[in-house]
Amino acid sequence: QVQLVESGGGLVQAGESLRLSCAASGRTFENYAMAWYRQAPGKAREFVAAVTQNSDSTFYSDSVKGRFTISRDDVKNTVSLQMNSLKPEDTAVYYCAAENPSGSTWYIKGKVRLRFGSWGQGTRVTVSS
Repeated sequence: QVQLVESGGGLVQAGESLRLSCAASGRTFENYAMAWYRQAPGKAREFVAAVTQNSDSTFYSDSVKGRFTISRDDVKNTVSLQMNSLKPEDTAVYYCAAENPSGSTWYIKGKVRLRFGSWGQGTRVTVSS
């Protein structure tokens, strides 16, 4: 089992930046894709970004592309999400996710199929206008 702990959330104004971090422990981190999802009040959880093992590829939702950057450090067992030019609509609880062969959350784009099933407790991001 992998344990994921997110940090870095907070309250910022529109246009500002935040950097979220997720520390992983409990299994071989570098063998798995990692992702960030978010859930806004009253809405379903949605995909934000993912990075494959070895950082070979990154994927972003259209709503954050060009503003957010996902990265991983396989030495420190961390995955980060740099969020720039934040907007009020980015307000949500952000969750770190690890690839899991028995997970129920899929990210599919073309030939890429990633399955996530290990989650952190979330970190809240609030962007004021």
